[in-house]
Amino acid sequence: MATAQDGITPISRLLIANRGEIAVRIARTAHRLGIDTVGVYSEPDRNALHVDSVDVAIALGGSTPAESYLRGDAVIAAALATGADAIHPGYGFLAENAAFAQAVIDAGLVWVGPTPEQVALLGDKVAAKRAALDAGVPTTSMIEVIDGRVDGDVTYPALVKAAAGGGGRGMRVVRSADELDDAVAAASREALSAFGDGAVFIEPYLERGRHVEVQIMGDRHGNVVHMGERECSIQRRNQKVLEESPSAGITPEIRAALCDGAVALARHVGYEGAGTVEFMVGADSTITFLEVNTRLQVEHPVTEAVTGLDLVELQLRVAAGESLPITQEDIAITGHAIEVRVVAEDPAAGWMPSTGRIDRFDVGDALGHDVRVDSGVRAGSAISSDYDSLVAKVIAHAPTRAEAARKLARALRSAQITGIRTNVDTLVAICGEADFLAAETPTAYLDEHPEVLSPFGPIGGDRVALLLGAVFALEHEHRSGDRATPFAPSGWRNLRTQGQRQMWIESTGEHLHVEYELAPAWEPGGSAASSGGRSGEWSAVVRLGPWPEPDETGALSDDDRPTLAVRLLGRSADRQTIEVDGRRAVVHTEVVHPPLGLDDDGIGAVTVHARSTTGALTLTRAPRFMLHDAESATGGPISPLPGTVIAVHVANGDSVVDGQLLMVVEAMKMEHKIVASGDATVTEVRFAVGDRVDTGDLLVALEHHEVDES
Repeated sequence: MATAQDGITPISRLLIANRGEIAVRIARTAHRLGIDTVGVYSEPDRNALHVDSVDVAIALGGSTPAESYLRGDAVIAAALATGADAIHPGYGFLAENAAFAQAVIDAGLVWVGPTPEQVALLGDKVAAKRAALDAGVPTTSMIEVIDGRVDGDVTYPALVKAAAGGGGRGMRVVRSADELDDAVAAASREALSAFGDGAVFIEPYLERGRHVEVQIMGDRHGNVVHMGERECSIQRRNQKVLEESPSAGITPEIRAALCDGAVALARHVGYEGAGTVEFMVGADSTITFLEVNTRLQVEHPVTEAVTGLDLVELQLRVAAGESLPITQEDIAITGHAIEVRVVAEDPAAGWMPSTGRIDRFDVGDALGHDVRVDSGVRAGSAISSDYDSLVAKVIAHAPTRAEAARKLARALRSAQITGIRTNVDTLVAICGEADFLAAETPTAYLDEHPEVLSPFGPIGGDRVALLLGAVFALEHEHRSGDRATPFAPSGWRNLRTQGQRQMWIESTGEHLHVEYELAPAWEPGGSAASSGGRSGEWSAVVRLGPWPEPDETGALSDDDRPTLAVRLLGRSADRQTIEVDGRRAVVHTEVVHPPLGLDDDGIGAVTVHARSTTGALTLTRAPRFMLHDAESATGGPISPLPGTVIAVHVANGDSVVDGQLLMVVEAMKMEHKIVASGDATVTEVRFAVGDRVDTGDLLVALEHHEVDES
């Protein structure tokens, strides 16, 4: 950083007012620049990765954002108490809060971001649109919603949008007039919850447009540059899933119009710091201005990859009062970069958020992949419903888009994140899907390609190798722990009978049947070593699929299972080298025993994580004996995940019909509608607005009406 001089305020200690991967990422650049860092944390985050990534961390208390990261007064107090010079807000939380930015400055601290006036102006999408029109930026008309009333004629389809905030919250697509009132109410409610401002407006909705945004950077000396564009069209629930730079789906003329428009708007308002000007580009090349995000974006790493610039470093230099060290002519776009967001959600279940403890977290470089991984979690981290579902960002950069997609897919295939459900398999499927590779990626991409939401994962020989890696990893562990007969495989018998039979359960619930017989691999013309054949090698005959079962007469059905010839070429606690019908594979494994210490012959279930360069599987061996919980009839809908009740639509005694909305639960910044399954009478509403609920809680007790089948 610069030394003290006129107009320059050197930053020597930086407080990072955020959590997760962005806090880790900001700290990394600050430390490289010789800047000390201060972090803040909520009670659930007291041992989080971002807390360990800073030099000192201050407890904010509380569990929810409102009790912790949104407490601007506590954040400023922490900065002053630790001798910080500046506050970097990251993204989300207080990043686009003009009042907080002003409070930081009033406290004598450096605010790393645009001026409070710019945050207020551009943070209001209605005001920002007016400013864009004044600056000559192409955009469509808008209709303001005042006190819940629509002031103008709406053309459908239309988009209801929150005037404040971002991240896809407070947005609803409306296709007919009878949907408008409900969409306005829902968008306003979600915006109020997320941003503290329920104001919304309406603009035309481009059915198959592209979401393209331009990265800008300005300083207080009047210099403004753009760093090219990013395409962020692949989205779920109006939130981005995959981002890339440059956009492969626009013409040079459109690219120039977007970048020129972004710079014109930045100059018009005298913009300082990092910002993103967002547009929609229609199939007919219509350009519509969307908004300005007055902060660093989640997807900024793809811009860093293709430009070679560190955007956080530029933010810090500009905030300190320095001039931008680059001009527009200095910026060159090299190659192509793609970023995917790994989130704790299940795409096949409607992107249902997943909470819990991450047992294993291996992404990217564990198997030598040349990708960048930005994450705020590690093995042992907890994913809570109080915060965003983002687990990690994985970024690949290559000379061409096709190479970047292949590199990214390869890294993701071998990623292993256990304990929660994620969208990793969906991301792999997208990276290899034909329309994606052809750059046919409108915002409707996921709706038009439902097959990528429930991919099968590794198939064929790759899947078999992972399964057998798990089987023989557990067998190896058993044999290694056998002090009586270490020369023999586990399950060895001195009587001729069938091999060992096991049933394994894949994370999707699929049951996989395996039967195997192990024998030492004999030396040619000699006998097996006591440790098992050539250098301890073993061979096996493996049969896959359900084994023959007797019919009502006691006769066994025909055994038509495929038979595999397997050689175990190398074995250790965490690595199995397996040859299946002449095809060699290296499978990395981890055996995880149930917490109570019960082995797989009891009521516990052993899990094995298996992965290779072709993919990953988590497999649980079905125990021989199981304790079955008695089925319980809840008599009503239960909460699908932990969250907070934000709306209740029924009362005791109400009659409801199938599909009627009963309650709305918010979790991970998303609304989840709870509806009736069948006609019924409400006998008890168990929770009120503001109450916390856990997974499995009965929300509304219903007495279902009997159906007259006469």
